[in-house]
Amino acid sequence: MSSKVGNEHLGTDELIPLMTKMAIPSILAQTVNILYSIIDRVYIGHIKGIGTDALTGVGLTLPIITLISAFSAVVGAGGAPLAAIFLGKRDGKRANQILGNGIFLLCVFTVVLMLVFYLFQKPLLYAFGASDNTIVHARLYLSVYLIGTMMVQLALGLNPFILCEGNAKIGMLTVCVGAVINLVLDPIFIFVFDLKVAGAAIATVISQTVSAIWILLYLTGKKTTFTIQLRYIKPDWDTIKRICGLGISPFIMRSTESLISIVMNRGLQMYGGDMYVGSLTIMQSIYQFLYAPISGFTQGVQPIISYNYGAGKFERVRRTSRYMIITSEIYGLVATIVVIAFPAFWGSLFTPDVALIALIRRTIPIFFAGTLVFGLQLSIQPVFLATGQAKVSLFIALLRKVILLVPLAIILPHFMGVWGIYYAEPISDILSVVTACTLYLTRINKILSKESLEKIV
Repeated sequence: MSSKVGNEHLGTDELIPLMTKMAIPSILAQTVNILYSIIDRVYIGHIKGIGTDALTGVGLTLPIITLISAFSAVVGAGGAPLAAIFLGKRDGKRANQILGNGIFLLCVFTVVLMLVFYLFQKPLLYAFGASDNTIVHARLYLSVYLIGTMMVQLALGLNPFILCEGNAKIGMLTVCVGAVINLVLDPIFIFVFDLKVAGAAIATVISQTVSAIWILLYLTGKKTTFTIQLRYIKPDWDTIKRICGLGISPFIMRSTESLISIVMNRGLQMYGGDMYVGSLTIMQSIYQFLYAPISGFTQGVQPIISYNYGAGKFERVRRTSRYMIITSEIYGLVATIVVIAFPAFWGSLFTPDVALIALIRRTIPIFFAGTLVFGLQLSIQPVFLATGQAKVSLFIALLRKVILLVPLAIILPHFMGVWGIYYAEPISDILSVVTACTLYLTRINKILSKESLEKIV
């Protein structure tokens, strides 16, 4: 089976209009997707009487929810670019095999994750920084959310395959359908049915289920470049090895967000208390919402880079990468300025608690200082990923979070108290950006060569 004509425009259309066409649906999809959790937190933070504790409790589940999405990224961010490279090589059969093995991996991940988190839910949440006041809300939300693990894995893990065949509009609709359902159901379950925290989780599970069904219907239909075929949903260890080899970097990128949340929540609980843990939940929510467009933009453009790299059109890859990096940094710079300029406004979206808003006003300028330049790293790392450079992409992911941020968040509070945890973020951001830029400038010419491409395929 050869790839259809439908994705050939990735290698022929004029770049800026093509990037715009691919990126806009993906940006909308990523922004809407993040609304799943943001909407939950906004509504939960305004539940009368328990809002602040409930918001903090749900925030403590983020490491687990993030880890679940990290496993889906092994397939989505690892398998999809690899499939796109083979589409560029006009090898549709190999792309189908990658898709089938990706589904197999998602099923395995689901069974393991549900078993582990249901068995060790309570001790994990206490280890993550829960108190007696917040644990009840955390357990209630997580117990319901875990029921939908399979749907979350399929929705997050398979949608990138739709994007990688160049069908960004369908990818956007996949996310938007679920998010709109979540937006409608949240206030109904939380306030009308008075289910509070459990209601938010139920709305999320239902919406993710609809998104997953939508994707499965599309990938088993006739309009896709490659389709789900039962003969490929079985382990081919060479294919799995290659998916995991490329997917380990985005997995580390997302799973270390879990590690960061755990370390920072524990430190904030130890040196500050529940309110400081709540401030991190709010700031992480703001970060996710405002910088989701960069993730969407790079995800939308990444198939263009992967396809042209596989086709050996290296100058086209170079130009696409350059446009992507510049655009991401400009947006990141403007978004950060907007956040730092109006900290109280952003805090008030999530809570009516005056004391918590006052804390947010003090911490946002510190926490977000490094993101003035972080758009550079958020775009450079996808370039390495799109060209199959798993080791370099992995190093960049590890550097910021594991090598820099986690040790700083542990060490600095010994000298600066609770504020050391907030300062750890910008310091690690700036150092990792400098490193990422250096690696890009020194390696890109070697990567864009026939010798490098032959090692990938």
